[in-house]
Amino acid sequence: MTQDGVQAVRIDTSRPHPARIYDYLLGGKDNYEVDQRAADELAAAAPEVRIGVRANRAFLHRAVRHVVGNGIRQILDIGTGLPTSPNVHEVAQAAAPDVRVAYVDNDPIVAAHGNALLSRSGTTSIVLGDLRDSRSLLDHADVRKIIDFDQPVALLLVAVLHFLTDAERPAEVVATLRDALPAGSCLVLSHATGDFADRRAAQAVYDRATASLNLRSRAEIERFFDGFDLMDPGVTQVPFWRPDTTPPPRSAEIGFYGGVAVKPART
Repeated sequence: MTQDGVQAVRIDTSRPHPARIYDYLLGGKDNYEVDQRAADELAAAAPEVRIGVRANRAFLHRAVRHVVGNGIRQILDIGTGLPTSPNVHEVAQAAAPDVRVAYVDNDPIVAAHGNALLSRSGTTSIVLGDLRDSRSLLDHADVRKIIDFDQPVALLLVAVLHFLTDAERPAEVVATLRDALPAGSCLVLSHATGDFADRRAAQAVYDRATASLNLRSRAEIERFFDGFDLMDPGVTQVPFWRPDTTPPPRSAEIGFYGGVAVKPART
C-alpha cells in the first residue's frame, strides 16, 4: 500500500529505536511513548545527553557549511535519521543552491518521512540501505543518480558508527567508503564516547532498543580517519570543533567526538 508515492510501513513501537530516541531528545515529534521512556531513562543516566545531541547537530551544520564553503557540491549522508529542520540539504543549499544530497538510512520509517519532505527537484534523494553493506549502498541506483564518484564528495557518518559492534568491522566499512571517494573528498564523522564518564547505564538503555550503543575512545575514533588528513582542530568534542558561538554549559562533559578530514591525492 502506498500514500503519495511512499510505501506504507509497519511501525514497531514495542522497542525503542535510536532514531526516534534522538528525535525526542532534539525536541521532535516523530517518536512514541516507548522511545520517550527510553530517552528519559537515558537522560537520567547521562544528564548532559540533551545538550550533547544538540551540540552534535550543531557540529553537523558547521561541518556541512565548511565543506560546502570549500567547494564540495555533493553530499552522501549515511545514517541520516529522522528529518530535523534544518536538514543537511537545507543547510548546504543555503550556502550553495547547486549542492546535491543523497540520504541513506536502514530504517523504513526514516525513508518514508524523508520521501515526504524532500524536494522533487532532483537534487536530493533518500535510499533505504544499510551501512554494514557499504558496497551495495555505493552501487545503489538512487545514490548514483545524485552522486558522481568522479567528483569530490562529502561523506557524512554522524552519530552512526557507534551502532556498529566491533564484530561488524566498522573500520572496514569506513575503508570501503573511503576507497570509493576521489581525492578532495571529505569525511565528516562524529561518535559517542565514554571517555568522560561511566556510561554503562546509558548503554543499557540501548541494549533494550533495536541497536546497541558501542562507545569508543578518542584513539579508536581517530582510526576511522585513516587514509584522510584531519583538518584542525582534529578529533575533538563536538562543541569545540570550530565553534561559531559560545559552547553550551557543561560542554566539557559532552560525550561526542567529531572531526572533519579530506582525502588527499596520493603520488
